[in-house]
Amino acid sequence: MTPIAGSVAMNLAFGFSILTVLTLILYTRNGDQRLFLTGQRLALGISFFVFLATFILAYQLIQSNFDIDYVARYTSIETPFVYKITALWAGQSGSLLFWLFILSIYATIVILQNQGKHNSLMPWVIITLAIIQMFFLVLTNYVTNPFKPTDADFIVANGNGLNPLLQNVTMAIHPPTLYLGYVGFSVPFGFAISAMINRDTSPLWIQSIRRWALVAWLFLSIGIILGGWWAYRELGWGGYWAWDPVENASFMPWLTATAFVHSIIIQEKKDMLRVWNMVLIIITFTLCIFGTFLTRSGVMSSVHSFTGSSLGPIFLTFVFLIMIVSFGMMYFRRNVLKSPRKMESFTSRESGFLFNNMVFVVMCFAVFWGTLFPVFSEAVRGTKITVGPPFFNQINIPIGLILLALTGIGPLLAWRKTGKKSLIRNFTFPIITGLIVSIILLLIGFRGAVVMSFSLGAFVTATIVTEFARGIRARQKKLNESIVMSLVRMVSKNRSRYGGYVVHLGIVLMFVGFTGHAFDEEKEFSLKVGESDHVAGYNFELIKLSEAERPNHYAWISDLRVTKIDGEFVTNLHPEKRIYFHKNPDPNRRQPHSELDIHNTLNKDIYSIFSGVDSENGVAFIKIMINPLVEWVWLGGYILIFGTMIALWPRKDQ
Repeated sequence: MTPIAGSVAMNLAFGFSILTVLTLILYTRNGDQRLFLTGQRLALGISFFVFLATFILAYQLIQSNFDIDYVARYTSIETPFVYKITALWAGQSGSLLFWLFILSIYATIVILQNQGKHNSLMPWVIITLAIIQMFFLVLTNYVTNPFKPTDADFIVANGNGLNPLLQNVTMAIHPPTLYLGYVGFSVPFGFAISAMINRDTSPLWIQSIRRWALVAWLFLSIGIILGGWWAYRELGWGGYWAWDPVENASFMPWLTATAFVHSIIIQEKKDMLRVWNMVLIIITFTLCIFGTFLTRSGVMSSVHSFTGSSLGPIFLTFVFLIMIVSFGMMYFRRNVLKSPRKMESFTSRESGFLFNNMVFVVMCFAVFWGTLFPVFSEAVRGTKITVGPPFFNQINIPIGLILLALTGIGPLLAWRKTGKKSLIRNFTFPIITGLIVSIILLLIGFRGAVVMSFSLGAFVTATIVTEFARGIRARQKKLNESIVMSLVRMVSKNRSRYGGYVVHLGIVLMFVGFTGHAFDEEKEFSLKVGESDHVAGYNFELIKLSEAERPNHYAWISDLRVTKIDGEFVTNLHPEKRIYFHKNPDPNRRQPHSELDIHNTLNKDIYSIFSGVDSENGVAFIKIMINPLVEWVWLGGYILIFGTMIALWPRKDQ
């Protein structure tokens, strides 16, 4: 009976979405306030029924109700409790319901937050969000229903269980965080559409969604970083970014969203770039939906993607519909979208922001083209030409270095125009710092992109230090404060600006980590107990090889003693070779998996993979990778998140 209640709840949500749209359209025609209040309550009703359906499905997963096809496919009796919950977004229909669940949370917050505010914008904001909800409700009700009964003429005693790759704590956090970012851009998109319909393209709609855009960008950033963390620690290939199509699907909206959160500063402060901001938010939201298309259409091969289904054409149709309606609306509102002010100088902060945004869009296009080129080549020539990491690295490393340079240049430019004396004064210390670092690196023997990356990182860091030092000195001179008090009050008074600088520092540290990839080393070998081999100045001895049976898998556990060549002890590593569903009588249903172990230091990671075992002869097949500076990527991610939180924190005037 409970699964039927879930289906009924989704049907009611779909009906409420239609009524919401119709009621609020009637309100925009006759202005009857009662219709607006009714439309708001109907919109909250959509969210209520979506919440109910989501909680029902989660309960069925926890209870292992294998009469539901989705539960039987993605859980089993042996599946640990936490992974029964994460199974909610492990499959196609469940992930779509979860997407809708997050969208409904956002819609509820927007409605409650803006009661009595933005009365001209809110009706069309709610209509836009309700239409997006309606689209996902069509999918979950009529195309891929998560409450579909199991198609079997016998009682299903146990389910398939969750993919071992997904039985990881990070994967309990990564998809929800990524969805919070993806879905979050629905709100700025809704305000953008409403602003165009109302012919209100003043900074008002930007002020209404600036915090929303930053929150969505933060979640998308965290989701991407967590995805890299999961790939690094779970997939066993030694990297965190492979330019996989689904990775690219999250990276593309991040690029345009980053451009947008920079660009709205210009419109908010100077009422410029109106058209540009509309284009950026439309493209960002469209890419979020397009990313879902890539994941679910089956047109791209990826470790992250779902199997091919009929959802692909439906999503693609929705993507084209969004673009046609949005850009068509921009065309008909082109007169009111004209900015009243123009760029006054090439050497201004406004032009720096604009150039920075253009580079972001160029990188997005490069990633888009590389991701879809195999599909285009197959459609035109009949053969799929694979585009791998070398293409993306060759194109995007130079673009990334340009963006890194612009990260340091932008803060040194003044609004409207930067005078010659100011240019010399502002750029002298950062440029000298970058040159000194580059000379030192060249003397050591480094060349090419490594020198460029570290030197530009030093340049940007010097810029950030200069900006903080200048602000602290100004407060000390004026108010006679201590350094710490000046720093705290300065940041508190202008959280957006200085939080942004902290984010830029995080980006610099991440670039340091990215550059470390140029020094990776690896080796594969086999060992018996007591034998050893060496890699990159480290010795690896197999001390013990043991076995263990656990609730949902069988494991061979290695004990590797790691020492330096001179005998100095470093650590013990315990990579495992696991067999999930090992009790299944069908050998084809058993799933092997390598659980790696990593010794982390700020300088380098020692990455161990137990790739295979010959249990009869007691032989373990081991792969060791030495990955320099990877920890700097995660450290940079923490600082990026911290800086964004500073920027989001409510501002205090002093």
